[in-house]
Amino acid sequence: MIRCHLSRLMGERKMKIADVARETGLHRNTITLLYNETATRIELDAIDRLCGLFNCGVAELLEFTSESQAA
Repeated sequence: MIRCHLSRLMGERKMKIADVARETGLHRNTITLLYNETATRIELDAIDRLCGLFNCGVAELLEFTSESQAA
């Protein structure tokens, strides 16, 4: 299972979905799906923009966990 830490990154910087959308140019729906961890796919461009905004690496944004750890 892939976990997305967008909500944590946004919380640390006190950012709202609208703020991230404005700064990255990504659609609000894309950000909402990642924030709620309900996205089934993500474009590399979106990962690039989010990592650029938060000045982080892909590993800080996305994390792989086994199914048994997620439960």
